[in-house]
Amino acid sequence: MSLVSLPLMIGWPQIVLIAVVVLLLFGGRKIPELMRGLGSGIKEFKDASKEDEEEVEDKKIDEQK
Repeated sequence: MSLVSLPLMIGWPQIVLIAVVVLLLFGGRKIPELMRGLGSGIKEFKDASKEDEEEVEDKKIDEQK
């Protein structure tokens, strides 16, 4: 086992520990708001990457003509 792959080995105990720490830091009422913000951020990122892909494909089509 190399040192590079060691941090990637996350199991259930580590996930539970992370969840408990997040719950203690932010409290139960703040977590849904944080998750909504995270979800909207991911959605914006996907939309932006999709727009970039479309622009690249449009340029490729224009260059082929």
